[in-house]
Amino acid sequence: MILATNLTLAYDKKRKIIENGNFRIKEKEFIFISGSSGSGKSTLLKSLYGELPVSTGHLFVNKIDLSKRDHSKLLDLRRNMGIIFQDYKLIQEYTIEENIMLPLKLHHYDEKTSMGQVKKLLKHVRLSHREGAYPQQLSGGEQQRVAVARALAHNPSLILADEPTGNLDEYSADVIWKLLKDANEHLGITVIVVTHKIPTNFGIKYRRYNIDDGVIYEAS
Repeated sequence: MILATNLTLAYDKKRKIIENGNFRIKEKEFIFISGSSGSGKSTLLKSLYGELPVSTGHLFVNKIDLSKRDHSKLLDLRRNMGIIFQDYKLIQEYTIEENIMLPLKLHHYDEKTSMGQVKKLLKHVRLSHREGAYPQQLSGGEQQRVAVARALAHNPSLILADEPTGNLDEYSADVIWKLLKDANEHLGITVIVVTHKIPTNFGIKYRRYNIDDGVIYEAS
């Protein structure tokens, strides 16, 4: 699924964020990436979906070498990926159904199939009663559930989540963690979560990588 060898990530030549990183993530794993603020957690996540170029070394995601900037392969990569952000990144002018449907449109699903998938996902994230609502009419926890539904819409093999519970209260955070665990356990989706706080008594098997002073290593 993911293989990094001697991976270095940097925003400019003078500032290396991650240096000589080596790690492997297998299909259907649940992975946490932790570290202090500014350690490079989100930087690493950006590299996994191709927003930040690889400086040196190699990074393979779904057999695509992201050290080679091939736009068509990058599009192929993102077709099999769902991304969840801390600030939701929902389009405020769209209803929640329209937001969830976005990746389905990008993948050229027909309208009937798309609507069926949206209704199924709204039920899955417990938002059927909010059909027709706009993001600004929802609580933060509800908006993040819409973002999870959007990430799941096109049946991805990989979900990347950047501090998905960072802005949420305890109840809403618990709901999001359950949805991500279900995606991993029951749908076989590989899930990688950047977080500064791993929940206690998580309930499923996971591995954790920590980033400290530009060094990434597996933590016990």
